[in-house]
Amino acid sequence: MATCSKSCKCDSCKSRSTKFYDKNPDARKKKAEYDTKYHSTSERRKYRSELVQKNRDMGSKKGDGLDVSHPTKKGGSFRLEKQKTNRARK
Repeated sequence: MATCSKSCKCDSCKSRSTKFYDKNPDARKKKAEYDTKYHSTSERRKYRSELVQKNRDMGSKKGDGLDVSHPTKKGGSFRLEKQKTNRARK
């Protein structure tokens, strides 16, 4: 069996949600509408702007591959780490 590449689009490499939305275009449309509405609220826009400002304050530049990590524990601190590491954490 061949190993799939990172950008593979075969069915065996798709997540459950991707498979669901591929089969249910109406559900995909409904989710897209909800997400658009949710992310355009003043609270979410303010939250995103705070995160962008924190990135700038900590010295992260566009395209440098770094993100500001959110504190994982109460009382934790922000720190710069690779985007891949920060975004992979659940």
